[in-house]
Amino acid sequence: MSAKAFGSGVLFLAVILFCSIALAEETQVYDVGPGRAYEAIGEVPWESLEAGDTVRIHWRSEPYKEKWVICRQGTAGAPITVTGVPGPGGELPVIDGRDATTRSQLNYWGEERGVIKIGGANVPADTMPRYIIIENLDIRSARPGYTFTGRAGLTEYRGNAAAIFIEKGENIIIRNVTMRDCGNGFFTASGSRNVLLEGCHIWDNGIENSIYEHNSYTASDGIIFQFNHYGPLRDGCGGNNLKDRSKGLVIRYNWIESGNRQLDIVDGGWGDVPDYRETFAYGNILIEDGIGNRQVVHYGGDSGNTDRYRKGTLYFYNNTVISTRTGRNTLFRVSSADEHVDCRNNIIFGTSAGNLFEITSGDSPGTVAMSHNWLKPGYTLGGGAVSDDGTSVTGSDPGFMDFAGQDFRLREDSPCIDAGTTLHPAVLPRHDVLYQYVKHQGSRPRDDGEEMDIGAYAR
Repeated sequence: MSAKAFGSGVLFLAVILFCSIALAEETQVYDVGPGRAYEAIGEVPWESLEAGDTVRIHWRSEPYKEKWVICRQGTAGAPITVTGVPGPGGELPVIDGRDATTRSQLNYWGEERGVIKIGGANVPADTMPRYIIIENLDIRSARPGYTFTGRAGLTEYRGNAAAIFIEKGENIIIRNVTMRDCGNGFFTASGSRNVLLEGCHIWDNGIENSIYEHNSYTASDGIIFQFNHYGPLRDGCGGNNLKDRSKGLVIRYNWIESGNRQLDIVDGGWGDVPDYRETFAYGNILIEDGIGNRQVVHYGGDSGNTDRYRKGTLYFYNNTVISTRTGRNTLFRVSSADEHVDCRNNIIFGTSAGNLFEITSGDSPGTVAMSHNWLKPGYTLGGGAVSDDGTSVTGSDPGFMDFAGQDFRLREDSPCIDAGTTLHPAVLPRHDVLYQYVKHQGSRPRDDGEEMDIGAYAR
């Protein structure tokens, strides 16, 4: 699975080139839209797609009110691709779950769980979907109060319905997709493996007065989040931004703001395997704006069954953490004494006084090792066992380009330049800090020079 970084325009071009190379003479391209061979998405024979086939959904002024399942197999060299073709102003084609219909030839369970579902069907015959790409779409509106017409007639969505619901599947790429106005924006179950979520915009999801639905909620055997923009949930919704129960979890180069917690990394019960015991979060911008929980990151578990907890290390480095809360701020809740956080090279900035920022919550029994972070003076260690090696840089201003304008790049006079340290040996070489986020949903290579800078941006 590719993990290369591209800006949004270059990314789109690269995907088109990749797909054109993969197409062989026997593969099909299904063009959907006004004046195309297929006027409706439901006219596409989803039950018989083959490796290398591409479904191109062209933008139109009104949404496509249709939903479907993908339960077929591509290959590494010839994936099955569902791609939106943007409009004249770059508008993504809209797939709207409200009042949606389903192709009559399809028959699959869990229709009420998502607008697009991957895996789990009667027709097409059930299989393990493989090598699927979904990109360049705006998928929305799957939650209670909205209905669709499926195999059981008029049906209401469930509270945990998602824009994209992966019940099972291997080597799945979701790229440049907007997911909004659903219970969960993006959802994966434990039957999913090797998932890449890249360059997506996920916001405006959740259920009012509930903490159980989130912008994304995932439990995969290997998942990478990169270059995504997570925004606020729907008004009155208490869910988290990125909640995950996966093993092989990598969260890098994302912009994540305005959730109850920004990262909620909890137990999935995968057992004593290395990639469940190691989690990597780096190069992210995490913004706590005073809504919901004062904890920015939760690591370990939440089931109450500590035997299932991660019992490993969260490598948390070269992130920029911003809090505009007026009261107390907490960076980590670490669930049990078996959980550990290696916290280095992060900017940890709150607009309130330094003594209102604590590293761990008072009920955190886990351990945190601090090294070469930037913080305001007066910060407190909090609960658990927090070790600070005395290398932190403190001051009133980390040297952002434009804090009010949310430009968190570093000025030339920033005290964070050349103030970092080498990365933990466990993260190298696979998880070196090679890129940095570009607003929004883009990236560019990162160049620290000879010495590592602190935070998500190099000079």
